[in-house]
Amino acid sequence: MPEDRDWEAYKVPPTRTPVSERTTSVPNPVTFFQTVFNYVVDAPVTFVREWIERQQAKNKFYYYHQKFRRVPDLSECLEGDYLCFFEAEAQWRRDRMVDQEIVEIVRERLGACKQREGPNQFQNCAKEVEQLAQVTKAYQDRYGDLGVHGNARTCLMKQKHRMMEERKAQANASQ
Repeated sequence: MPEDRDWEAYKVPPTRTPVSERTTSVPNPVTFFQTVFNYVVDAPVTFVREWIERQQAKNKFYYYHQKFRRVPDLSECLEGDYLCFFEAEAQWRRDRMVDQEIVEIVRERLGACKQREGPNQFQNCAKEVEQLAQVTKAYQDRYGDLGVHGNARTCLMKQKHRMMEERKAQANASQ
């Protein structure tokens, strides 16, 4: 900034603010009610809330990151162990939901790339297209043709049949 300032254009505020003089000896009712409200309502509520926050800070609970322990696969369950069957089924359902979300996220990324790139989407979004193809193929290999009522047992049988077909194809190719 230049050194030659125009002091009339930018006036400096007064150094001391004047003190208002009271004309009556009666206290202001607004300050009285504010003080009463502060001590009767606000202070106890603030104390209770801070106490609750201190208690919650001691044991943090992140409800949105629930981690389940991995349970044995259905193929590892013993015969007649129905609790193991139930846990394996629940684990399979969680895995299926995670895989569905992975496919959905990759699909959304591809859609965002296509939206962003416009006419150049075919060359600039090739990586996302390839990734979506891989993810959907893996999902289809594992969960395809199971239908709405698919479960861990039918998925395991599908995997077994696919492995048997791959072995037959390898045996026929080597002959």
